[in-house]
Amino acid sequence: MSRETLGMSAELLAYVRRVGAREDDDLKALRDETAAHPLAVMQISPEQGQLMMLLLQLIGARKTFEVGTFTGYSAMCAAKAMGPGGKVVALDVSEEFTAIGRRHWAKAGIADRIDLRIAPATESLKAMIAAGESGTYDFAFIDANKPDYGSYYESALVLVRPGGLIAVDNVLWSGNVIDPTNNTPDTTAIRALNEKIAADPRVAISLVPIGDGLTLARRR
Repeated sequence: MSRETLGMSAELLAYVRRVGAREDDDLKALRDETAAHPLAVMQISPEQGQLMMLLLQLIGARKTFEVGTFTGYSAMCAAKAMGPGGKVVALDVSEEFTAIGRRHWAKAGIADRIDLRIAPATESLKAMIAAGESGTYDFAFIDANKPDYGSYYESALVLVRPGGLIAVDNVLWSGNVIDPTNNTPDTTAIRALNEKIAADPRVAISLVPIGDGLTLARRR
């Protein structure tokens, strides 16, 4: 037992990934290609993907959305976790990055489960609410433009059903959230949302120190 979260050496992380995650060939192929991308750091880790897949299965998710898709690893995780009939609405602004995901989704036979929408996420989320989709999503994953995190979170609270989950990525921001000298727009936005969620009576929460920090908020 331990009263503190363990630090991860490279060797321990490799062990966690070997015995604690079941990354299939499709997911590994996409992750391997993305590893060579100049912005590879933007991709979630396989252990985080595994956690999210398990959470989706635990809540019986059939309809999810994500804000920020990059090369499509998180969308593939969600689509595979839900299986045939599940639907992922993937919001992003980059045709270039998501084209990588599209190719891998098609190869994996899950492209029909992912509805990719290329537009600023704030606009897409407003359109989803206007279309009467409030309270119809089981899960939301937020991992995009940090200054808009507060807006994404509020929209997610409208779109996700009671009992559904909102997952917010990068909430530790490489430790910058506790650096009083770091007041960049990204850091300030993440710090503000962390404080807001911590005191938000609309959700039950847990900040999981996995990857760069993942907050899970269950809508009451």
